Amino acid sequence: MNTVITIGRQFGSAGREIGEKVAEYFNIKCYDKELLSRAAKESGFCQEMLENHDERPTSSFLYNLVMDTYSFGYNASHFVDMPISHKVFLAQFDAIKNLAKEGPCVIVGRCADYALSEMKNCVHVFIYADEETKTKRIMEKYNLDAAKAKDMCVKKDKQRQSYYNYYSPKKWGRADSYDFCINSSILGVDGTVKLLTQYIEDFEAMSR
Repeated sequence: MNTVITIGRQFGSAGREIGEKVAEYFNIKCYDKELLSRAAKESGFCQEMLENHDERPTSSFLYNLVMDTYSFGYNASHFVDMPISHKVFLAQFDAIKNLAKEGPCVIVGRCADYALSEMKNCVHVFIYADEETKTKRIMEKYNLDAAKAKDMCVKKDKQRQSYYNYYSPKKWGRADSYDFCINSSILGVDGTVKLLTQYIEDFEAMSR
């Protein structure tokens, strides 16, 4: 096993659970919230700050102007003036690259596919689901009624979409941004895991 798998996901699609099961199948690590601990450790930022800005787009027009001025990178004078949200993104960006260099793993969310776009031994996946399936899953997970669960799905997906589209040159959830897009509603979690692991095994075989 030599492949790094990145998973973009709609809220309520079970993307994280699927990622964890894929990692378990291949006996490799899965990084979701754990990525924040790693980024905090490597960057020196406190983890709480990373969590507060995790997959959240910057909404300030001034921040956008600042970001248009600078290319990504720790250029000393630029980095000092950079908004916190961008510093947090760069810390996660570097942590993702470092994790991928250490060996095969599954990385969930956080523009990981963009961070690793130049690595050849990667499979970039997007997991989505129909509204009914997502709503039902969120109702059960958070003990919400249907209206609140549906609203939560919409808000979370808008947040993730804004974050991804802001920091990545690609479009969140669009097929040509990924190698493989799967509707987890059709096969369920276990069926999706089975399909995805088969795809990765075939990818590995062709890469040898």
